[in-house]
Amino acid sequence: MSDHPPEKPASPDDPQSQQKAAAEKYASRNPMETPSRAIRPHGLEDARKLAAEAARVALDNNGRDVMVIDISGQSAEFDFFVISTGTSRRQLHAISEQIDDALEKGLGDHRMGIEGYQESSWIVLDYGSLVVHLFDEETREYYDLESLWADGTVVPLADLGLTAND
Repeated sequence: MSDHPPEKPASPDDPQSQQKAAAEKYASRNPMETPSRAIRPHGLEDARKLAAEAARVALDNNGRDVMVIDISGQSAEFDFFVISTGTSRRQLHAISEQIDDALEKGLGDHRMGIEGYQESSWIVLDYGSLVVHLFDEETREYYDLESLWADGTVVPLADLGLTAND
């Protein structure tokens, strides 16, 4: 017979039991396959709405080769890219300003950052879950983001209720 008291079975309220249960629950989960609210606090559907609106504005402002790429499976930080080509500095500025206006006033989202506005060969608008890339033709061809993010899923514009400019 032992001098030690018998061990009590772990209770569900025990912190070690809770940690073990959480570890088992999430051990097989890939956070990229099942986005958590911590990574995507507004969910993919809101990000998709932002992407659709940004693409619509680019098309309305005669942006060329407008693409929406779902990169939620490749990035924990961004869900969608919208990529568009403009033919002049003035057009790229107009597209970026109109996208900013539409997303802020229409959808209540605020831009977190902007890069390249002065140079105007590649303007990047960061909305958190959405990143908009506006290029001149030469810079878009050089950086070829479509190939760099080829594991992403191109979202057909028709699936967003949009029609490409011909």
